[in-house]
Amino acid sequence: MKIRFLGTARTVTGSCYHIVSDKMEILVDCGMYQGKDADSINKKPFDFDPEKIDYLIVTHAHLDHSGLIPKLVAEGFKGRIIATTATADLLEIMLLDSAHIQEKDAEWMTKKSFRQGKDIVYEPLYNEEDVRNALPFIDRKTYNELEELGPGISYRFLDAGHILGSGTLEIYYKGMEKRKKIVFSGDVGKNGNPIINDPQHVEEADYVVVESTYGNRLHKGLKESIDELEDAIRATFKKGGNVLIPAFAVGRTQDILYILNMFLREGRFKSLDVYVDSPLADKATKIYMSHPEFFDAEALENFRFRSSDGMHLHFTTTVEESQKLNKIKSGAIIIAGSGMCEGGRIRHHFKHNIWRPECSVIFTGFQVRGTLGRHIVDGAKTARILGEEMAIRAKVYTIGGFSAHADQKELLEWLGTFKTNPEVIIVHGEEGIELEFEKVVKERLNLITHVPHKGDEMEI
Repeated sequence: MKIRFLGTARTVTGSCYHIVSDKMEILVDCGMYQGKDADSINKKPFDFDPEKIDYLIVTHAHLDHSGLIPKLVAEGFKGRIIATTATADLLEIMLLDSAHIQEKDAEWMTKKSFRQGKDIVYEPLYNEEDVRNALPFIDRKTYNELEELGPGISYRFLDAGHILGSGTLEIYYKGMEKRKKIVFSGDVGKNGNPIINDPQHVEEADYVVVESTYGNRLHKGLKESIDELEDAIRATFKKGGNVLIPAFAVGRTQDILYILNMFLREGRFKSLDVYVDSPLADKATKIYMSHPEFFDAEALENFRFRSSDGMHLHFTTTVEESQKLNKIKSGAIIIAGSGMCEGGRIRHHFKHNIWRPECSVIFTGFQVRGTLGRHIVDGAKTARILGEEMAIRAKVYTIGGFSAHADQKELLEWLGTFKTNPEVIIVHGEEGIELEFEKVVKERLNLITHVPHKGDEMEI
């Protein structure tokens, strides 16, 4: 059996692995590339024939792992898409939202072209109809159940502890001499993440494809990060400004809401005015609430999203509701997408707040190189936002302890539970981080390692 690395090879986004046996072809993830030149990269033809793919197995719903599914189906895929139950629910809302954004962006770029006297018509990568055509291909599965794909090939999802429904994938297959197993970590969650369970560990494998997003650093402790968030909110409100939190609609938004509720339960604040400016986050939160079977014990007892006990929580859905937030000059916590500030409503809130020194921007997740979020985190004094060059005077906080990814220590612990000395294939990290993590894995675990380039093929 062979595996080709078509995404997240010496980069963070665009997860896609192509497995070829003499009996079938399997994709693990079909993710959208994010960052510089993303549009042209995502529109390129696939590096395989979609009609020959028998199965696509999706580790979780984030678009860098799932965002090209409608394109795959539109270009001839006729197999089955396998995902956990919660991932299947999230895929529907996330892909429809992605299509809507692309249609609107294409429409805006076409109008801009015509205004400039050019006859260029921009096409979206896919539209909402493409998404609806793809949804019937999805099969819903549960954790810890061994399922057969075909003669000699079976698989199982374990809980990756990253977001609701996220999975670590085990694929069992017949090797030259014995039965073998390759494990895809998916995005490994850190221990103690709010709401969902800690990641499950695996003890046996011949090969492990492991993410390395934070493979070169350690997160701050969660308690320390929670205290830092409290201090940032207090300092901003004391100065008379607003708190802006760019956040992914799925996962990070729900974690932040949980922590803000905790502030009120513990008496740290008497009241909070919180605005979640994302129709997608509203829908995702409802899906989270519909899957308590994936919550940890603490979340089962305390997980509430409603306006009560001092939490004045507002979900804005329409553009008009979003625009009204621009009139609020102080005392508001505004959570909006996208998490890396490449799209969504956060850019509009930047336009009205980021130049104000009394305001703050709080980043709680990884910012890919080439994104607006990374530009701001790296200390830029100005940024081009919605076509206008703006001064960045708001206080910028980066709180790494809220990341839903395991850090270097936790990744090493996750790999350290294997008793079979598997070969480790390091992916899903910026090139320098992957190479640094490889060095640490060799030194501390004494395992054979690989850091593939895009398009590399490996016999397994």
